[in-house]
Order: sequence, then C-alpha cells, then structure tokens
Amino acid sequence: MAREVRIVTPPIVQPPRSPLLIVISGPSGAGKDSVLQRMKERGLPFHFVVTATTRARRSGEVEGKAYFFLTHDQFAEMIEHNELLEHAIVYNDYKGIPKRQVREALASGKDVVMRVDVQGAETIRSLCPEALLIFLSPATEEELVERLSHRQTETPEGLQLRIATARQELKRLDLFDYLVVNANQKLDVAVDTIVAIIEAEHHRTRPRRVTL
Repeated sequence: MAREVRIVTPPIVQPPRSPLLIVISGPSGAGKDSVLQRMKERGLPFHFVVTATTRARRSGEVEGKAYFFLTHDQFAEMIEHNELLEHAIVYNDYKGIPKRQVREALASGKDVVMRVDVQGAETIRSLCPEALLIFLSPATEEELVERLSHRQTETPEGLQLRIATARQELKRLDLFDYLVVNANQKLDVAVDTIVAIIEAEHHRTRPRRVTL
C-alpha cells in the first residue's frame, strides 16, 4: 500500500499594514478639491491633511476644513519655527503643510492624504522618497480652461497664467507614481481609481515605509 504523503505548508504571515503618505497633485483646475471632497463623503478611513494658506477665503469655505486661513505674519511665524513640512508661494499666496498634523496621523496608523501643487509634491518626494504621488489631470486642456473660467475668480491674465503653469506642470509627470484622469462628469471614476491604487499599494510585497 502506498503511503500517503502530506505536504504541510506554513501559513502566510502578512506584514503589518504600514500607513501611506498619499500626495494628490496636479494643475489648478484638475479637480483636486472635488476629488478629496468625494473621498470624504464616502467616509474613507484616511486622515485628510488641512493645508495652511494666506489666500483669501472663498465663498463657502470653512476654516479648518477647506484650509487654515492665516495672515502673512502667522505664516511667517510657522516657517520660522519649522512647523511646516513644505511651503511655497502659489499664485502670490503662501501655502504649506503643517508638519505635526502629518506625523501624528501617520503615528496613529492611518493613511494620510494631502493635496499640494506640483512644486510641493517635488518637495515631499525629496523629504520622503516612499511617499505615494498621484498626478490628477483633466481629460483635455479645454476642460481645464472651462473649469477655471467657471470659477469666475480669475482675471483674464490670471487665467492665462494658470493655463501656462499647467502646461509646464504636465512636463513633470516623471516625478509621480500614477496619473489619474479626472474627466468632466466622471468624478467617481477618478475617485474609484485612486482608491484602487491605494488598496493595491497595501498589497505590495515590499511595502512603502514612510519616515518624516
């Protein structure tokens, strides 16, 4: 009688889930705020970083939710005390990411999602090579122009500046890990894609290890 051979394989031990630092960037008019708002509406278990800015508050924006609205003196004080992960002048106003907020969220084990311009994304990449960088783009330049014009917050000169800046920013795609197109009327498709990217990143055999 042949002996039964049983092959016993050890259980697969999954490494602990490491929190991700997720940077969503792209040109003005790509829909970064709309994407983040829809992610929040879905109740996704992420920490959404609130950016500090010196620009004027727009209609409907709530302090501490859309941004932390600061005076130039307050912003300068944060720079002086090294309280910002990154900061830059964006269309004549300062924007920056509060450092403590990001570190505390990562320490809690949550994935951290932040929105920055392309210049800021480059800074984050240099500070944290393991950050996950996603470039958000409209489907066409016509969509970009339409969105910026619809805001009615730009002078003709300001609109042309943002379009020219967007063209230059598209040349920096090599800085990013993924490109996600946020086409008109397809916001949920863009959000689904971003969520799928994040989930896939958590299944890497060599997880990203974020240190700041």
